[in-house]
Amino acid sequence: MNLVPDAFADHLIDTPPAAENSLAVYTTLRLGGPAGTLTTAVHADEAVETVRAASSAGRPVLVLAGGSNVVIGDAGFPGETLLLRTGGIEVVGEDPSSVVVRVAAGETWDDFVSYAVTNGWSGVECLSGIPGSAGATPIQNVGAYGQEVGHTIEAVHAYDRVADEIRRMTPAECGFGYRASVFKHNDRYLVLSVDFRLAKSGDSAPIRYAELARSLGGEAGDRVPLGLARDTVLKLRAGKGMVLDPEDRDTWSVGSFFTNPVISEELFRTLGEIPHWPAGDDMVKLPAAWLIERAGFPKGFAGDGVAISGKHTLALTNRGAGSTTALLDLARTIRDGVRERFGVDLHPEPVLVNCEF
Repeated sequence: MNLVPDAFADHLIDTPPAAENSLAVYTTLRLGGPAGTLTTAVHADEAVETVRAASSAGRPVLVLAGGSNVVIGDAGFPGETLLLRTGGIEVVGEDPSSVVVRVAAGETWDDFVSYAVTNGWSGVECLSGIPGSAGATPIQNVGAYGQEVGHTIEAVHAYDRVADEIRRMTPAECGFGYRASVFKHNDRYLVLSVDFRLAKSGDSAPIRYAELARSLGGEAGDRVPLGLARDTVLKLRAGKGMVLDPEDRDTWSVGSFFTNPVISEELFRTLGEIPHWPAGDDMVKLPAAWLIERAGFPKGFAGDGVAISGKHTLALTNRGAGSTTALLDLARTIRDGVRERFGVDLHPEPVLVNCEF
């Protein structure tokens, strides 16, 4: 029962569905077939009971908090779809230098980031503008502009379907990695809330991302006022089509479709001059966007009703008349072209539901 990240649900629920009970209405891609059954939970206990009942009946469960990081097949999802609409932000602990904030899984992520910045809590400001819910962020170990949620998460509270109990899971138990955790591709857990430990500071954490540092007119390692960091990140994301605009088809996407590949140094040395970053343990991370463009797939490269965004090479978009089948065909074409050109495999970042890459 992985929680699929929320994304602008309030904007999407008024979009006319392609078919009765269509799940497309709950995704930023506006793609996906019908749900078997659809249940909304506004309280955590309602979510747990829905999942428990479905498990007892042997029914598969899909948990959606909006759908910003999910690709749902054209046939839809025949089981139980749970729309998670829980909310709430609560301070549950603090000391002179930090505060622990508990955020309900269904709370919109950027609302929480805005709340943290307003209250002078540092640690998530560079994650501004990321679509989705707070409960979805640990699943993907969401990250951007040098920050990851795993850096600030103190605990994840989740319903364990196997043990039939609610667990408090430490960061070590969450198994955070690059866009990964024990929750991803794992039906065992339903995230209910997340505890974040944030610094009491009006300044950002040290800026770690070169593009952001340049945009701020400084250097990596600098600290800037929280509001300035947030505003700058939002402007950068908007320029890449990563802030939803219902009129802009470049934003009808799941954000970055591919993760940046991590390869061995041995393979890297055979590739020639390619931008890269050290990834530890004799591994190297490569920029997927650079590989895609050099393999012959520029911004705007089109498929059947779908296309690479005109603003960001990593975003695959529905132009309004697309289908999940067409989107995945485009993704495979890109993957195969990069493999042929560089011998490097690209892997999808979003959760795939009732479809394959």
